[in-house]
Amino acid sequence: MNDFNRNRAVDWALKLYVLLSFGFIFAPIVASFAFSFNVDRFPSLPLGGFSTIWYEAVWADPLVWEGLRNTLVAGAVVSAIATVIGFGAAYTDFRYNFFGKTVYVALALLPPTIPVVILGLAMLAFLSSIDLSGAIYSVIIAHVVMCAPFAMAICRLRLSQMDPSLEAAAWNLGATEWMAMRHVILPFCRPAILASLFITMAVSFDEFAVAWFVSGLNETLPVKVLGFLQGQVSPRINVIGTFVFLASMTLIILAQILLIKRSASPAAATNTGAVPQ
Repeated sequence: MNDFNRNRAVDWALKLYVLLSFGFIFAPIVASFAFSFNVDRFPSLPLGGFSTIWYEAVWADPLVWEGLRNTLVAGAVVSAIATVIGFGAAYTDFRYNFFGKTVYVALALLPPTIPVVILGLAMLAFLSSIDLSGAIYSVIIAHVVMCAPFAMAICRLRLSQMDPSLEAAAWNLGATEWMAMRHVILPFCRPAILASLFITMAVSFDEFAVAWFVSGLNETLPVKVLGFLQGQVSPRINVIGTFVFLASMTLIILAQILLIKRSASPAAATNTGAVPQ
């Protein structure tokens, strides 16, 4: 086999591997979407018939709406707070050199590496000790701890593409530190900040283990799904799962579009001699 045929075989093998990988990942999601329109209570093939009865049941369920409201409120607040904290942590890493900086970055990025059960128990113990457990703000506090490192990583990546001399040039031209932040740093980091908002909201929207520990009666939508699973098999789970997946994927895709769209900006600005905005 010559090199051309060998390279072509490897190319097709890689394409097949990617296709099988995506099939393995998305097959359960597609099945859940299909069974959400199945008229039968239990998932089976072939489908018993097409129906939107389970969507109507979810629409009429006040517990689902309560969980959705808690999820949206928590997700919106968490994304805003986590993005502010993450950007501040990333800018501190970008702007300053200090003793223990490596440890600072490692600790700041640590929470996502902790198993969610351990993190949930730790947050429950901490919030209970200060009488803050069992409320919607308990979920917000716990999710901010989880999501801020994601925002920091995204903003840190964006800041690594910036020429540090741009901020110094603004100072030399008479700008204060806050003016340089407003007119140089924030415009440059705008795509990363928006992407952080979407990513952190998606993480908060999907997370249920930590929320289950700290939410009490103020359950988010994923925690409600866990309640539906206890003692019964409800096709409503397929409907809610479909909605959660579509919402999360929409947020993640928007974040990716923002990051990819501006990924070439520093190089383009360097080639043209312009300052990235």
